[in-house]
Amino acid sequence: MRLLARSRLSTCILASLIAATLGCDAKIEQFESNQLYSLTLAESRSTPMDAAQKDTLAVIETLFGTPNEPRWPVELISQPSDSLVDLGRLQRAAGPISSLQDGSHLGLYRELCVDCHGLTGNGFGPASLAMNPYPRDFRHGVFKWKSTPRNDKPTRDDLRRTLLHGAGGTAMPSFAVVAEDDLEALLDYVIYLSVRGEVERELLAEAVELGYAETAPEANLRIVAPAWIEDEANNTDTLNDTATLSEGAEATLKIVRDVTQEWSDAESRVIQVPAPSVANDEESVQRGRDLFHGPIANCVGCHGPSGNGSAITLDYDDWTKEYSSRLGLTPTDRDAIKPFRKAGAPKPRPIVARRLQQGVFRGGGESDTLYRRITQGVAGTPMPSLEVVQTANEKGLTPDQVWDLVHYLESLGTP
Repeated sequence: MRLLARSRLSTCILASLIAATLGCDAKIEQFESNQLYSLTLAESRSTPMDAAQKDTLAVIETLFGTPNEPRWPVELISQPSDSLVDLGRLQRAAGPISSLQDGSHLGLYRELCVDCHGLTGNGFGPASLAMNPYPRDFRHGVFKWKSTPRNDKPTRDDLRRTLLHGAGGTAMPSFAVVAEDDLEALLDYVIYLSVRGEVERELLAEAVELGYAETAPEANLRIVAPAWIEDEANNTDTLNDTATLSEGAEATLKIVRDVTQEWSDAESRVIQVPAPSVANDEESVQRGRDLFHGPIANCVGCHGPSGNGSAITLDYDDWTKEYSSRLGLTPTDRDAIKPFRKAGAPKPRPIVARRLQQGVFRGGGESDTLYRRITQGVAGTPMPSLEVVQTANEKGLTPDQVWDLVHYLESLGTP
Protein backbone atom coordinates (compact mmCIF):
# COMPACT_ATOMS: atom_id res chain seq x y z
CA MET A 1 0.00 0.00 0.00
CA ARG A 2 2.86 2.37 0.79
CA LEU A 3 4.43 1.71 -2.62
CA LEU A 4 1.09 2.36 -4.32
CA ALA A 5 0.66 5.61 -2.40
CA ARG A 6 4.17 6.72 -3.32
CA SER A 7 3.51 5.88 -6.98
CA ARG A 8 0.30 7.95 -7.02
CA LEU A 9 2.03 10.83 -5.23
CA SER A 10 4.87 10.76 -7.79
CA THR A 11 2.35 10.82 -10.62
CA CYS A 12 0.51 13.79 -9.11
CA ILE A 13 3.77 15.70 -8.55
CA LEU A 14 4.85 15.02 -12.14
CA ALA A 15 1.47 16.19 -13.44
CA SER A 16 1.72 19.40 -11.42
CA LEU A 17 5.23 20.14 -12.67
CA ILE A 18 4.24 19.57 -16.28
CA ALA A 19 1.13 21.71 -15.90
CA ALA A 20 3.16 24.51 -14.35
CA THR A 21 5.64 24.33 -17.22
CA LEU A 22 2.98 24.37 -19.94
CA GLY A 23 0.68 26.89 -18.31
CA CYS A 24 -2.67 25.10 -18.25
CA ASP A 25 -4.47 28.42 -17.79
CA ALA A 26 -3.14 29.77 -21.08
CA LYS A 27 -5.65 31.06 -23.62
CA ILE A 28 -5.92 28.46 -26.38
CA GLU A 29 -7.83 29.62 -29.41
CA GLN A 30 -8.67 26.36 -31.21
CA PHE A 31 -9.07 22.64 -30.63
CA GLU A 32 -6.64 20.45 -32.51
CA SER A 33 -8.13 18.25 -35.19
CA ASN A 34 -8.15 14.49 -34.71
CA GLN A 35 -4.95 13.76 -36.60
CA LEU A 36 -4.80 10.19 -35.30
CA TYR A 37 -8.19 9.13 -36.64
CA SER A 38 -7.58 10.97 -39.91
CA LEU A 39 -4.37 8.99 -40.39
CA THR A 40 -6.17 5.78 -39.46
CA LEU A 41 -8.84 6.46 -42.09
CA ALA A 42 -6.22 7.41 -44.66
CA GLU A 43 -4.52 4.04 -44.14
CA SER A 44 -7.69 1.92 -43.94
CA ARG A 45 -9.51 3.60 -46.85
CA SER A 46 -6.41 4.43 -48.93
CA THR A 47 -7.72 7.99 -49.20
CA PRO A 48 -5.99 11.33 -48.59
CA MET A 49 -7.72 13.07 -45.70
CA ASP A 50 -6.40 16.65 -45.81
CA ALA A 51 -9.47 18.12 -47.55
CA ALA A 52 -11.89 16.15 -45.36
CA GLN A 53 -10.01 17.17 -42.25
CA LYS A 54 -10.12 20.85 -43.17
CA ASP A 55 -13.88 20.92 -43.82
CA THR A 56 -14.66 18.76 -40.79
CA LEU A 57 -12.68 20.97 -38.44
CA ALA A 58 -14.53 24.05 -39.74
CA VAL A 59 -17.89 22.37 -39.14
CA ILE A 60 -16.91 21.18 -35.67
CA GLU A 61 -15.83 24.69 -34.69
CA THR A 62 -19.11 26.12 -35.98
CA LEU A 63 -21.16 23.59 -34.01
CA PHE A 64 -19.09 23.27 -30.83
CA GLY A 65 -17.03 26.44 -30.62
CA THR A 66 -13.54 26.71 -29.18
CA PRO A 67 -11.78 25.80 -25.90
CA ASN A 68 -12.43 29.33 -24.62
CA GLU A 69 -15.91 29.84 -26.07
CA PRO A 70 -17.69 26.48 -26.27
CA ARG A 71 -20.95 26.13 -28.11
CA TRP A 72 -23.69 23.53 -27.83
CA PRO A 73 -25.68 23.03 -31.08
CA VAL A 74 -29.09 22.97 -29.42
CA GLU A 75 -30.67 24.22 -32.67
CA LEU A 76 -29.81 20.92 -34.37
CA ILE A 77 -30.78 18.56 -31.60
CA SER A 78 -34.18 16.99 -31.17
CA GLN A 79 -35.84 16.89 -27.76
CA PRO A 80 -34.92 15.75 -25.17
CA SER A 81 -31.27 15.66 -26.23
CA ASP A 82 -30.89 19.41 -25.82
CA SER A 83 -31.11 18.96 -22.04
CA LEU A 84 -27.87 16.98 -21.95
CA VAL A 85 -25.67 20.02 -21.48
CA ASP A 86 -26.31 23.41 -19.91
CA LEU A 87 -24.44 26.08 -21.82
CA GLY A 88 -23.88 28.20 -18.71
CA ARG A 89 -22.20 25.32 -16.86
CA LEU A 90 -20.27 24.43 -19.99
CA GLN A 91 -18.82 27.92 -20.20
CA ARG A 92 -17.82 27.78 -16.53
CA ALA A 93 -15.87 24.58 -17.10
CA ALA A 94 -14.16 25.87 -20.26
CA GLY A 95 -11.44 28.42 -20.83
CA PRO A 96 -8.46 29.57 -18.76
CA ILE A 97 -8.40 29.07 -14.99
CA SER A 98 -9.74 32.05 -13.04
CA SER A 99 -11.96 33.01 -10.12
CA LEU A 100 -14.72 35.56 -9.73
CA GLN A 101 -15.31 37.87 -6.78
CA ASP A 102 -18.07 35.62 -5.47
CA GLY A 103 -15.52 32.80 -5.16
CA SER A 104 -16.82 30.72 -8.08
CA HIS A 105 -14.24 29.06 -10.32
CA LEU A 106 -13.88 29.21 -14.09
CA GLY A 107 -11.76 26.95 -16.29
CA LEU A 108 -12.56 23.89 -14.19
CA TYR A 109 -11.59 21.36 -16.85
CA ARG A 110 -8.12 22.85 -17.27
CA GLU A 111 -7.73 23.13 -13.53
CA LEU A 112 -8.67 19.54 -12.72
CA CYS A 113 -8.67 17.34 -15.83
CA VAL A 114 -6.55 18.58 -18.71
CA ASP A 115 -3.18 17.32 -17.41
CA CYS A 116 -4.38 13.74 -17.87
CA HIS A 117 -7.21 13.80 -20.41
CA GLY A 118 -5.85 16.51 -22.71
CA LEU A 119 -7.52 19.64 -24.02
CA THR A 120 -9.61 17.78 -26.62
CA GLY A 121 -10.33 14.86 -24.28
CA ASN A 122 -7.96 12.62 -26.23
CA GLY A 123 -6.50 11.03 -23.09
CA PHE A 124 -3.05 12.27 -24.09
CA GLY A 125 -2.48 15.08 -21.62
CA PRO A 126 1.06 16.02 -20.55
CA ALA A 127 0.98 13.66 -17.54
CA SER A 128 -0.62 10.70 -19.34
CA LEU A 129 2.60 8.91 -20.28
CA ALA A 130 3.38 8.44 -16.59
CA MET A 131 0.09 6.56 -16.10
CA ASN A 132 -0.88 2.95 -16.64
CA PRO A 133 -3.58 2.51 -17.77
CA TYR A 134 -3.73 5.66 -19.85
CA PRO A 135 -6.45 8.21 -19.13
CA ARG A 136 -9.65 7.77 -21.10
CA ASP A 137 -9.95 9.14 -24.64
CA PHE A 138 -13.45 10.65 -24.57
CA ARG A 139 -13.61 11.21 -28.33
CA HIS A 140 -14.61 7.61 -29.12
CA GLY A 141 -17.75 7.93 -27.02
CA VAL A 142 -16.84 4.61 -25.36
CA PHE A 143 -16.88 4.42 -21.57
CA LYS A 144 -15.96 1.42 -19.43
CA TRP A 145 -17.76 1.95 -16.14
CA LYS A 146 -21.49 2.28 -16.54
CA SER A 147 -24.85 0.77 -15.65
CA THR A 148 -26.02 0.50 -19.27
CA PRO A 149 -25.38 -2.21 -21.89
CA ARG A 150 -21.86 -2.65 -23.21
CA ASN A 151 -22.29 -0.62 -26.40
CA ASP A 152 -24.45 2.14 -24.87
CA LYS A 153 -23.48 5.50 -23.45
CA PRO A 154 -23.21 5.95 -19.68
CA THR A 155 -25.80 7.82 -17.70
CA ARG A 156 -25.00 11.10 -16.02
CA ASP A 157 -25.07 9.27 -12.69
CA ASP A 158 -22.46 6.83 -14.03
CA LEU A 159 -20.11 9.69 -14.86
CA ARG A 160 -20.83 11.39 -11.54
CA ARG A 161 -19.97 8.20 -9.71
CA THR A 162 -16.59 8.02 -11.44
CA LEU A 163 -15.83 11.62 -10.55
CA LEU A 164 -16.87 11.13 -6.93
CA HIS A 165 -15.10 7.82 -6.33
CA GLY A 166 -12.33 7.77 -8.94
CA ALA A 167 -11.25 4.46 -10.48
CA GLY A 168 -9.54 2.16 -7.99
CA GLY A 169 -6.18 0.85 -9.12
CA THR A 170 -5.62 3.73 -11.56
CA ALA A 171 -4.39 7.32 -11.41
CA MET A 172 -7.99 8.57 -11.70
CA PRO A 173 -8.61 10.24 -8.30
CA SER A 174 -11.78 11.09 -6.43
CA PHE A 175 -13.19 14.60 -6.87
CA ALA A 176 -15.56 14.27 -3.94
CA VAL A 177 -14.23 17.51 -2.43
CA VAL A 178 -15.24 19.53 -5.50
CA ALA A 179 -18.32 21.71 -4.99
CA GLU A 180 -21.53 20.23 -6.38
CA ASP A 181 -22.06 23.00 -8.94
CA ASP A 182 -18.49 22.61 -10.16
CA LEU A 183 -18.92 18.85 -10.40
CA GLU A 184 -22.04 19.28 -12.55
CA ALA A 185 -20.12 21.67 -14.81
CA LEU A 186 -17.37 19.09 -15.22
CA LEU A 187 -19.95 16.43 -16.09
CA ASP A 188 -21.34 18.72 -18.79
CA TYR A 189 -17.87 19.28 -20.16
CA VAL A 190 -17.02 15.57 -20.33
CA ILE A 191 -20.26 14.93 -22.24
CA TYR A 192 -19.49 17.92 -24.46
CA LEU A 193 -15.98 16.65 -25.30
CA SER A 194 -17.28 13.16 -25.97
CA VAL A 195 -20.11 14.33 -28.25
CA ARG A 196 -17.80 16.78 -30.01
CA GLY A 197 -15.11 14.14 -30.51
CA GLU A 198 -17.46 11.44 -31.73
CA VAL A 199 -19.20 13.79 -34.15
CA GLU A 200 -15.79 14.75 -35.53
CA ARG A 201 -14.88 11.08 -36.02
CA GLU A 202 -18.19 10.30 -37.70
CA LEU A 203 -17.88 13.31 -40.00
CA LEU A 204 -14.39 12.28 -41.07
CA ALA A 205 -15.62 8.78 -41.92
CA GLU A 206 -18.69 10.19 -43.70
CA ALA A 207 -16.48 12.50 -45.76
CA VAL A 208 -14.84 9.46 -47.34
CA GLU A 209 -18.27 8.10 -48.27
CA LEU A 210 -19.23 11.46 -49.80
CA GLY A 211 -16.27 11.35 -52.16
CA TYR A 212 -13.50 13.33 -50.46
CA ALA A 213 -10.05 12.52 -51.80
CA GLU A 214 -7.17 14.88 -52.55
CA THR A 215 -9.79 17.58 -53.04
CA ALA A 216 -13.30 18.14 -51.72
CA PRO A 217 -16.24 16.88 -53.81
CA GLU A 218 -18.87 19.05 -55.47
CA ALA A 219 -20.63 21.61 -53.28
CA ASN A 220 -23.70 19.46 -52.58
CA LEU A 221 -21.53 16.69 -51.10
CA ARG A 222 -19.21 18.81 -48.99
CA ILE A 223 -19.33 18.48 -45.22
CA VAL A 224 -20.96 21.68 -43.95
CA ALA A 225 -22.88 22.80 -40.88
CA PRO A 226 -26.67 23.00 -41.35
CA ALA A 227 -27.82 26.59 -41.38
CA TRP A 228 -30.18 27.96 -38.77
CA ILE A 229 -32.20 31.16 -38.97
CA GLU A 230 -32.39 33.80 -36.27
CA ASP A 231 -35.93 34.50 -35.14
CA GLU A 232 -35.48 38.01 -33.70
CA ALA A 233 -39.11 38.29 -32.64
CA ASN A 234 -38.86 35.28 -30.34
CA ASN A 235 -35.12 35.63 -29.66
CA THR A 236 -34.52 32.03 -30.78
CA ASP A 237 -32.79 30.15 -33.55
CA THR A 238 -34.55 27.61 -35.75
CA LEU A 239 -33.10 25.06 -38.13
CA ASN A 240 -33.50 25.91 -41.78
CA ASP A 241 -35.96 23.76 -43.73
CA THR A 242 -34.27 20.36 -44.12
CA ALA A 243 -35.66 20.13 -47.64
CA THR A 244 -33.21 22.84 -48.65
CA LEU A 245 -30.17 21.24 -46.99
CA SER A 246 -27.39 19.85 -49.12
CA GLU A 247 -26.48 16.18 -48.84
CA GLY A 248 -23.38 17.11 -46.83
CA ALA A 249 -25.44 19.24 -44.42
CA GLU A 250 -28.02 16.47 -44.02
CA ALA A 251 -25.24 14.03 -43.17
CA THR A 252 -23.94 16.43 -40.52
CA LEU A 253 -27.40 16.91 -39.04
CA LYS A 254 -28.02 13.15 -38.85
CA ILE A 255 -24.68 12.48 -37.15
CA VAL A 256 -25.21 15.19 -34.53
CA ARG A 257 -28.72 13.95 -33.77
CA ASP A 258 -27.73 10.27 -33.66
CA VAL A 259 -24.80 10.85 -31.30
CA THR A 260 -26.74 13.09 -28.91
CA GLN A 261 -29.77 10.80 -28.97
CA GLU A 262 -27.61 7.89 -27.79
CA TRP A 263 -26.67 9.97 -24.75
CA SER A 264 -30.29 10.89 -24.07
CA ASP A 265 -31.38 7.25 -24.36
CA ALA A 266 -28.90 6.12 -21.72
CA GLU A 267 -31.21 6.90 -18.78
CA SER A 268 -33.82 4.48 -20.13
CA ARG A 269 -31.25 1.78 -20.87
CA VAL A 270 -30.02 1.12 -17.33
CA ILE A 271 -29.78 -2.63 -16.74
CA GLN A 272 -32.11 -3.79 -14.01
CA VAL A 273 -30.25 -6.34 -11.91
CA PRO A 274 -32.45 -9.18 -10.58
CA ALA A 275 -32.46 -9.76 -6.86
CA PRO A 276 -30.40 -12.82 -5.89
CA SER A 277 -32.35 -15.97 -5.07
CA VAL A 278 -29.21 -17.73 -3.81
CA ALA A 279 -27.65 -17.01 -0.45
CA ASN A 280 -24.14 -15.61 -0.26
CA ASP A 281 -22.72 -18.63 1.55
CA GLU A 282 -19.87 -21.11 1.15
CA GLU A 283 -21.87 -23.27 -1.25
CA SER A 284 -22.58 -20.32 -3.53
CA VAL A 285 -18.94 -19.25 -3.42
CA GLN A 286 -17.85 -22.78 -4.37
CA ARG A 287 -20.26 -22.88 -7.29
CA GLY A 288 -18.95 -19.50 -8.37
CA ARG A 289 -15.38 -20.78 -8.19
CA ASP A 290 -16.30 -23.67 -10.47
CA LEU A 291 -17.87 -21.25 -12.95
CA PHE A 292 -14.80 -18.99 -12.74
CA HIS A 293 -12.64 -21.92 -13.88
CA GLY A 294 -15.29 -23.46 -16.14
CA PRO A 295 -15.60 -23.33 -19.95
CA ILE A 296 -18.56 -20.91 -20.13
CA ALA A 297 -17.31 -18.00 -18.02
CA ASN A 298 -13.65 -19.01 -18.34
CA CYS A 299 -12.55 -16.07 -16.19
CA VAL A 300 -9.37 -17.97 -15.33
CA GLY A 301 -8.17 -17.60 -18.93
CA CYS A 302 -7.35 -13.92 -18.35
CA HIS A 303 -7.49 -13.36 -14.59
CA GLY A 304 -5.45 -16.44 -13.72
CA PRO A 305 -5.98 -19.07 -11.03
CA SER A 306 -7.90 -17.66 -8.08
CA GLY A 307 -7.98 -14.28 -9.81
CA ASN A 308 -4.31 -13.51 -9.17
CA GLY A 309 -3.81 -11.91 -12.59
CA SER A 310 -0.95 -14.24 -13.49
CA ALA A 311 -2.29 -15.24 -16.91
CA ILE A 312 -0.22 -13.82 -19.76
CA THR A 313 -2.28 -11.68 -22.13
CA LEU A 314 -1.02 -10.32 -25.45
CA ASP A 315 -4.18 -8.40 -26.28
CA TYR A 316 -4.80 -4.65 -26.46
CA ASP A 317 -7.75 -2.36 -25.86
CA ASP A 318 -9.89 -1.09 -28.74
CA TRP A 319 -8.34 2.39 -28.62
CA THR A 320 -4.97 0.80 -29.51
CA LYS A 321 -6.28 -1.81 -31.94
CA GLU A 322 -7.91 0.88 -34.09
CA TYR A 323 -4.55 2.21 -35.28
CA SER A 324 -2.59 -1.06 -35.12
CA SER A 325 -3.91 -4.62 -35.44
CA ARG A 326 -7.09 -3.57 -37.26
CA LEU A 327 -4.86 -2.05 -39.91
CA GLY A 328 -2.75 -5.19 -40.08
CA LEU A 329 0.06 -3.64 -38.01
CA THR A 330 1.81 -5.21 -35.05
CA PRO A 331 1.53 -2.91 -32.00
CA THR A 332 5.12 -3.69 -31.00
CA ASP A 333 6.49 -2.75 -34.45
CA ARG A 334 7.97 0.65 -33.63
CA ASP A 335 8.60 1.65 -37.24
CA ALA A 336 5.05 0.82 -38.32
CA ILE A 337 3.49 2.58 -35.33
CA LYS A 338 5.77 5.63 -35.46
CA PRO A 339 3.54 7.74 -37.78
CA PHE A 340 0.57 7.13 -35.49
CA ARG A 341 2.63 8.10 -32.44
CA LYS A 342 3.45 11.39 -34.17
CA ALA A 343 -0.26 11.87 -34.86
CA GLY A 344 -1.07 11.63 -31.16
CA ALA A 345 -1.24 7.94 -30.28
CA PRO A 346 0.20 6.81 -26.95
CA LYS A 347 2.70 3.97 -26.95
CA PRO A 348 0.79 0.67 -27.29
CA ARG A 349 0.63 -1.31 -24.06
CA PRO A 350 -0.80 -4.83 -23.69
CA ILE A 351 -3.90 -4.82 -21.57
CA VAL A 352 -3.49 -6.26 -18.08
CA ALA A 353 -6.32 -8.28 -16.54
CA ARG A 354 -7.41 -7.20 -13.08
CA ARG A 355 -5.82 -8.86 -10.05
CA LEU A 356 -9.08 -9.70 -8.35
CA GLN A 357 -7.42 -10.92 -5.16
CA GLN A 358 -6.65 -7.32 -4.26
CA GLY A 359 -10.37 -6.70 -3.77
CA VAL A 360 -10.12 -3.49 -5.81
CA PHE A 361 -12.60 -3.35 -8.69
CA ARG A 362 -12.30 -0.46 -11.11
CA GLY A 363 -15.63 1.18 -11.60
CA GLY A 364 -16.99 -0.09 -8.28
CA GLY A 365 -17.20 -3.35 -6.38
CA GLU A 366 -20.85 -3.36 -5.33
CA SER A 367 -22.74 -6.57 -6.01
CA ASP A 368 -25.03 -5.02 -8.65
CA THR A 369 -22.03 -3.46 -10.37
CA LEU A 370 -20.21 -6.80 -10.51
CA TYR A 371 -23.35 -8.45 -11.89
CA ARG A 372 -23.49 -5.93 -14.73
CA ARG A 373 -19.74 -6.25 -15.32
CA ILE A 374 -20.03 -10.03 -15.74
CA THR A 375 -23.03 -9.90 -18.05
CA GLN A 376 -21.93 -6.90 -20.14
CA GLY A 377 -18.15 -7.09 -20.08
CA VAL A 378 -16.13 -3.88 -20.27
CA ALA A 379 -16.56 -1.70 -23.35
CA GLY A 380 -13.40 -1.00 -25.30
CA THR A 381 -11.51 -3.94 -23.81
CA PRO A 382 -11.19 -7.71 -24.44
CA MET A 383 -13.34 -8.34 -21.35
CA PRO A 384 -16.33 -10.10 -22.98
CA SER A 385 -19.98 -10.17 -22.07
CA LEU A 386 -21.79 -13.30 -20.94
CA GLU A 387 -25.23 -14.26 -22.17
CA VAL A 388 -27.85 -14.57 -19.46
CA VAL A 389 -30.12 -17.58 -20.05
CA GLN A 390 -33.16 -18.77 -18.14
CA THR A 391 -32.20 -22.44 -18.26
CA ALA A 392 -28.64 -23.62 -17.67
CA ASN A 393 -26.91 -24.55 -20.93
CA GLU A 394 -23.54 -24.30 -22.66
CA LYS A 395 -24.23 -20.85 -24.14
CA GLY A 396 -24.58 -18.76 -21.02
CA LEU A 397 -25.25 -18.45 -17.31
CA THR A 398 -28.55 -18.22 -15.46
CA PRO A 399 -29.10 -15.24 -13.15
CA ASP A 400 -28.46 -17.48 -10.14
CA GLN A 401 -25.18 -18.65 -11.67
CA VAL A 402 -24.16 -15.04 -12.25
CA TRP A 403 -24.87 -14.34 -8.59
CA ASP A 404 -22.75 -17.36 -7.61
CA LEU A 405 -19.91 -15.89 -9.65
CA VAL A 406 -20.44 -12.49 -8.01
CA HIS A 407 -20.23 -14.09 -4.58
CA TYR A 408 -16.98 -15.81 -5.54
CA LEU A 409 -15.48 -12.54 -6.79
CA GLU A 410 -16.47 -10.81 -3.56
CA SER A 411 -14.80 -13.59 -1.58
CA LEU A 412 -11.51 -13.00 -3.38
CA GLY A 413 -11.12 -9.57 -1.84
CA THR A 414 -11.97 -10.76 1.66
CA PRO A 415 -8.91 -11.23 3.93
